[in-house]
Amino acid sequence: MVVRQGVDDKAGFASNCDEMRHSHKNSNVMKDSRNLMCPTLNTGRTLAAAVALTLSPITYAMAAHPGGVGLEAAKAQVSALKTPAGLEATLFAAEPMVVNPANMDIDSRGRVWCTEGANYRVWQKWGKLRPEGERIVILEDSNGDGLADKATTFYQGHEVNAALGICVLGDKVIVSCSPNILVFTDANHDDKADGPPVKLFTGIKGVDHDHGAHAFVFGPDGKLYFNLGNEGHELRLPTGALVKDLAGNDVIANGKPYRQGLAFRCNLDGSGLETLGWNFRNNYELCVDSFGTVWQSDNDDDGNRGVRINYVMPFGNYGYVDEMTGAGWTDSWNKAKGKGVPESERGAYHWHLSDPGVVPNLLQTGNGSPTGIAVYEGTLLPKAFHNQLLHCDAGPKIVRAYPVENSGAGYSATSLDLITTEDNWFRPSDVCVAPDGSVFVADWNDAGVGGHNMADQKLENMTGRVYRVAPKGHHPTVPQVDLKSAAGAAAALQSPNQATRFLAWQALSAMGPKAESALKKLWNSPNPRMRARALGLLARLEKQGKGYVSAALKDKDANIRIVGLRSAHDLKLDLLGAVGQTVTDVSPQVRREAALALRHNTSAEAPVLWAKLAAQHEGKDRWYLEALGIAADGQEEAFFTAWLKATGDRWNTPGGRDIVWRIRSKQAPALLVKIIGDKATPAEARTRYIRSLDFIKGPEKDAALVELLTLPAP
Repeated sequence: MVVRQGVDDKAGFASNCDEMRHSHKNSNVMKDSRNLMCPTLNTGRTLAAAVALTLSPITYAMAAHPGGVGLEAAKAQVSALKTPAGLEATLFAAEPMVVNPANMDIDSRGRVWCTEGANYRVWQKWGKLRPEGERIVILEDSNGDGLADKATTFYQGHEVNAALGICVLGDKVIVSCSPNILVFTDANHDDKADGPPVKLFTGIKGVDHDHGAHAFVFGPDGKLYFNLGNEGHELRLPTGALVKDLAGNDVIANGKPYRQGLAFRCNLDGSGLETLGWNFRNNYELCVDSFGTVWQSDNDDDGNRGVRINYVMPFGNYGYVDEMTGAGWTDSWNKAKGKGVPESERGAYHWHLSDPGVVPNLLQTGNGSPTGIAVYEGTLLPKAFHNQLLHCDAGPKIVRAYPVENSGAGYSATSLDLITTEDNWFRPSDVCVAPDGSVFVADWNDAGVGGHNMADQKLENMTGRVYRVAPKGHHPTVPQVDLKSAAGAAAALQSPNQATRFLAWQALSAMGPKAESALKKLWNSPNPRMRARALGLLARLEKQGKGYVSAALKDKDANIRIVGLRSAHDLKLDLLGAVGQTVTDVSPQVRREAALALRHNTSAEAPVLWAKLAAQHEGKDRWYLEALGIAADGQEEAFFTAWLKATGDRWNTPGGRDIVWRIRSKQAPALLVKIIGDKATPAEARTRYIRSLDFIKGPEKDAALVELLTLPAP
């Protein structure tokens, strides 16, 4: 497994590389090495004058920017980007077309939409560098030569200052900018917002802070997914009332039950919100694959070599702070170090991975400043990148893929570089997939990260880049989209581009049964991801949907069975029957999904089904154990009782001890005492079981603690 530690800690400015994620910088620490390429960076228009006669108008505009680096220097900068054999990174756009690109999306026409960060941290000494407010800019390559030649300001105003998220969905544009989630409309398609935005959500904390609201994405179930970093704290309706999620909880990070960063799913109008995960630090952005599986990155407590990638198991706690007290991790880690615990265990302490109720990490990548993430479900890039996560990390100046493999009920991952460079001004902030399968990377373009700072503290000096990654010699194209016919919309549904898939999903959904034939062809394709996309719509057909879900539950592909379970849960299509069909599935990942589907299900059958799922836990799969724990939330007594009844005296096995350790039942403390008092229990394991008592309340726990005091010394 390749794990990158990011910029060398000794490099100074990078040891705390987080706080802007793509812009934090200190101009006093670094000199602009690009002066060697462009003497006019701080001295005026000499280069522009020299090349004015030979450049196209838009190219001249880039070169003439008073503080910019000029086209030739921009080309020199892109030439320093290293990609795998057969691929190349080319310049798509540079300043003044775009400066400090904070986030981006690509529409179905292949146009790049960027939010900008010229006014990032307006409370710092430089104030508002763009007094009229930030821009949302559309970058377009109208002649197909690979270089943007048209920039259109879609909207400008202080409502979008340093907005950290943009999602283009037809004539709607969702912009995430704490304290608000804003929705712009362009009904007449003139590339100008029709008027002021409306609020989808508000009340989010972390204003002008990169730990606030982040980008929305569209999922294969027709829903929206998004997240808040740990400065976001809460989510409110436009009326000002706290949002109450489908679990009945107020969405506020006050420990009742949620803490720190949050991840969500909701309907297109914001209704039906579910809190998918909590207790992240700065979960910068998330993405959703065609099976409906959610992935995201999360930043460590700066400089502690714990940046992580998460599979977001729904409704899980991800362990940044102590679940019960809200305490951080450093005190326990310092005590552990003092007792000789090796440095390799820092990550486990950092994310409280040894506590019951914490979902494991997919991968830890060391120091860094994680930013944009996407799933690459195209075929233009080499096969090694197909269906993999793409991720930007501004600190170590890198864009990676994370090849994922199944691991028990969860996943494992390694690291594969897509873009690397020694250029200290390369600060990738986002990655998106275009309609032709090429990959675009936004580059905030500054001297470093960390410290809520930036080197370019004058608007005229600000730079910004957008690059395109594709096979060498590949000519950029934009596939035509036909949304009037079911066959055309089904073809568009197969696009690697999210905005195109949204348009196709909407068109096919509106067609209803008339789209079934075209979708059925896709359902029968050999590509499981395309089948999953088709199922997302077929399952929603009023009369035929149940039949497709039933077929999915019997499918030979485990991922399709997972989509079947998710569809049955979301659409309330005989959920208990679906779980019953999969309760002994050969795939632990399918059984994981069956367990999660039982969460908060109060039927008499739910405890029995959970007991059958729990009986298959052998004590070796933390992912599976956490799925069982999440499923039992609020019904621990009924579920644990059913399991004990089915298990009898056989509970005292590795798998059974795991379940006792994880469950929050009042029956657990007495069993924990038995385990702790067992002479066969290793000393180091006793500490683990004692820790479990911290997560249980009531007289049963108190009695167990008293009994522990009477146990003979081991």
